[in-house]
Amino acid sequence: MSNNNSIKKPLVGVLALQGAFEEHQACLEASGCRTKQIRTVADMTEGGEVLDGMVLPGGESTAMGLIGTHRTNGKTVWEAIREFIDVDKKPTWGTCAGMILLAERCVGASACIQEGQALIGGMDILVCRNYFGSQVSSFEMATPPPPSVIGNTTTNENIDESSYPGVFIRAPAILSAGPDVTVLGKVVATPCRQAAVVLQELERKIENGETVIQMGVVDAIVRNPSQDSKTNITYRAVIKPPQHVEGEEEKKESTETNNDGDMTIELPGAADGSNAREVICAVQRNNLLCTAFHPELTNDYRWHKYFASMVRESML
Repeated sequence: MSNNNSIKKPLVGVLALQGAFEEHQACLEASGCRTKQIRTVADMTEGGEVLDGMVLPGGESTAMGLIGTHRTNGKTVWEAIREFIDVDKKPTWGTCAGMILLAERCVGASACIQEGQALIGGMDILVCRNYFGSQVSSFEMATPPPPSVIGNTTTNENIDESSYPGVFIRAPAILSAGPDVTVLGKVVATPCRQAAVVLQELERKIENGETVIQMGVVDAIVRNPSQDSKTNITYRAVIKPPQHVEGEEEKKESTETNNDGDMTIELPGAADGSNAREVICAVQRNNLLCTAFHPELTNDYRWHKYFASMVRESML
């Protein structure tokens, strides 16, 4: 006998090329969804049942970008997911590397954007890859909670407004978001030394009037040959000097608009006297959701419940 309650549960596909896809599945199932691992285009429609939503987990974005270019029946996984988002309008959530896959613009090098074209895209954000550092620099910090969910609706009443434990593993950061993107969370954090140099080059390009879609890694190492034929290696220091102005302090801000007039990049200026910046860690644009951190690695299901509510609403 079939279980009607089970049939009514939304079916969410979890991209299983790499990363913590099983952990995402556990969190989604605890939030009232059924799940299915997706590795090929055929997996998305296997068994004749259509997916109601999709999760792109964390992992290594360059490796995922290359794996997903394999064609099945004339279509890559990325093309199928882009159709799932743009044509079917199904809710899709990218975490960490999954967020990079959905980003329209990326600095710090990524195989997720080739010749200026995002492999999936759809989210009008500028992402800095590995903003927080390498694997050994992983950490947990308090982040804003998701919009609150009760039942199948969002509300501001009787909710858990406590901070959310954001797990950042070799994580990216969002430097700016387009006008139709809703910012759901920000944190103040210092970029790693490599990212700081990339951001310095990004600021130079923006100040010169360039529209930046993709930018590779910038060498952060200074090599100084010494008299004993050995090379002393140091890192480029990138610290914005404090600015002294009469009266109230002013913070410089710059924007760049492309020729079409529909994209604005805000200059990601460092705070005076340090490299600490306010960066975005969670955004939503219609049926797309992105988080820079890993909610699947916690026992707090609030972000998964929020995404599950997005999926249920899309099914109405």
